[in-house]
Amino acid sequence: MSNTLPLPFTKNRSAELLAFDRLLNIMDDLREKCPWDKKQTIDTLRHLTIEETYELSDAILEGDLQEVKKELGDLLLHIVFYSKIASETDDFTVAEMINGICEKLIVRHPHIYGDTEVKDEEEVKKNWEQIKLKEGNKSVLGGVPGSLPALVKAMRIQEKARGVGFDWEETSQVWEKVEEEIAEFKEKTDAGAPEEEKEDEFGDVLFSLVNYARFAGINPETALERTNKKFIKRFTYLEGKAREIGKNLSNMTLAEMDVFWNEAKKL
Repeated sequence: MSNTLPLPFTKNRSAELLAFDRLLNIMDDLREKCPWDKKQTIDTLRHLTIEETYELSDAILEGDLQEVKKELGDLLLHIVFYSKIASETDDFTVAEMINGICEKLIVRHPHIYGDTEVKDEEEVKKNWEQIKLKEGNKSVLGGVPGSLPALVKAMRIQEKARGVGFDWEETSQVWEKVEEEIAEFKEKTDAGAPEEEKEDEFGDVLFSLVNYARFAGINPETALERTNKKFIKRFTYLEGKAREIGKNLSNMTLAEMDVFWNEAKKL
């Protein structure tokens, strides 16, 4: 298959290509003339890219599409920056990078660009994992980045296992597993087990809860982050109210704090 499949070249597509070309030209200028940009390497950009990714995540959770647009631009700049650096060392160009992902998408969507037929999303996922194994992956789980946050990693591990048919059949079975793991964790805690044993059991609780969230159609990372943001807003409200009455939280009773906390929940 070729990456030269025809694309609709509309007025909007022309504007998109011009905008991308403008970014490439600016990147060339910055790399040649700006002391900071000239100094950067793929390694020095890494932590900045991670930061930009989390900023995009925050914007998505806040539902701020204008901020999403801005953060996507920042990420695109990083992609172009990496490609520019790689082109200077003759490792790859931005065109090779883009054509690489085009080829991957074509190969992994045989139901679009080939003769394969699928009936639903689950079959698409299964085909995707089988194709990756044919491409050289030794394990279905080999594509899960080791540096992913643990909660995200748990979700991806379970999704990939499901992609080859290794999964629970009924949601009720998953919940039974959650209850079983909670009971085992409580048993270890009540018995005063060593920290490592309690940690292992707690990890099992979290993994089983991620599994149940997946069956319920919930992204656990998103759910927990929404709760984090909700707690921060309520706690910030509590701090503000405490200042209004001239008190520090450390000098207030839990009952006094609960009054403001309940106000924050209503808001």
